[in-house]
Parts: sequence; structure tokens; C-alpha cells
Amino acid sequence: MTAKKTVSALALVCALPLTTPANAELIWSDFSLSYLHGEDYEVIAPDGEMDTVTFEHASGHSWGDTFLFVDRLMPGKADSETYGEFSPRLSLSSVTDRSLSLGPVSDVLLAGTWEFGEGFDNYLYGLGFAIDVPGFRYFNVNLYKASNDVWDNDEQLTLTWGYPFTLGTADFLIDGFLDWSSRSDSNASEMNFTPQLKWNAGKHLGLKQPLYVGIEYSHWNNKFGIQNRDERNASLLLKWHF
Repeated sequence: MTAKKTVSALALVCALPLTTPANAELIWSDFSLSYLHGEDYEVIAPDGEMDTVTFEHASGHSWGDTFLFVDRLMPGKADSETYGEFSPRLSLSSVTDRSLSLGPVSDVLLAGTWEFGEGFDNYLYGLGFAIDVPGFRYFNVNLYKASNDVWDNDEQLTLTWGYPFTLGTADFLIDGFLDWSSRSDSNASEMNFTPQLKWNAGKHLGLKQPLYVGIEYSHWNNKFGIQNRDERNASLLLKWHF
């Protein structure tokens, strides 16, 4: 598929809210701001130290779901950068008006992602699967073909999950993602496994929305497709939902 056709395909997915029936409805919506501080980052942080501020928005609709995040990356001894992703998914159960559930798979979706950063735009398109896993708030699998701007095209597997649990009166959440991309002529295969463990301090401060305190751990092999540039970094995390 040419880059032009890829952009057109992703644009179709991104336009879903405009093309769905008039009775399409918003089911849920969430906004959050996060602050991270770590000291063992690779590649863009020469001394390993970096602060990151992240804005996130996620929403569920009668026609599917969306996820957006924008990172402001602020290394200690390098210029700051902005990176983000926008990922809409169209429920094929909604489109066909029939259940596509099978075993643990509760829905099949058309999935797209736009990755944007300093001087590049990547477009990913493929299929997504919503999986029912006992105890998990959500568990998603996306399979993508990537049309990359400044390096060779490849394939990508993305997993996302959220698992809440309670210890006594304390509420916790383990969530995160795993991205695996295939090897290409220009890049090594890479794997980025990044979970977060968070305690809801807001519950004990009388807040209606979560205020999380915790850690994020990045286990990234061949970061940015660079052979043997591996990241093992734990960051302090503060995340406020509103």
C-alpha cells in the first residue's frame, strides 16, 4: 500500500465520529495529566535523566473507542521534544449490528494510529481485538501494518491492559502497554514493555477522580530500532484524572 493510500485509510478511521449514525453516543470519557521523572533513559537523554509531562484522553463510544496522548519530553541535557499518538478504533459489531464475540474475544475492530513527533508522522492500520480477561478492566490486542515516515515500513503488535485491585482500604491499578515491531532493513526489531503500578491517593484526600502516585518501568529492547540500545528505567509517577 502506498503512503497516500495509507493516510487515506487512517483518515477514514479518524473520521468515524462524523460518519456514524445520528444516535451514536459517548459512553465514557477520561482526561489525565501525568508527570514522570527517571534517571536511566536511553538515546534522547545524554545523561539518562529526563522529566516527562503527558496529557491523555480516552473515550468509549457506541461505535468504538479512541485514545490520545501527547508527551513533552524534557531531558536534563538536551532539547525538549514533543511526541504523541492518536488511536481510534471502529467496532465491527457496531457496523454490522451483530455480535462478533467468540470465546474471550468480545469485539473485533478496525484500528488505526497516527504517531507524530519532531519531523515525522507514522501511520498504522490494522485490526484490534477486545479481550475479556477475568479481573481486568480492559485488555486489548492490536495488529498493525506501519507506514513510517523516516525509516522502513514494518509490522507492529500492541497490547494494552488495566488491572485494578484493592489491599485493605487502598486502591491500586496496574496498567500499561507492550509494543513489538518487526525488523526492517533500516531498524532492528524492538520491544517496549512499559507497565505502571499506581496507588490512588486521591481516594484518601476526598477527591472524586483518581490522583495516582506510583512508578513506571520501561523495559525497551533496541530502543527506536537501534541495535543493542536497551532501556531499563524506573520512573517516579504522579497522575491526575479529571
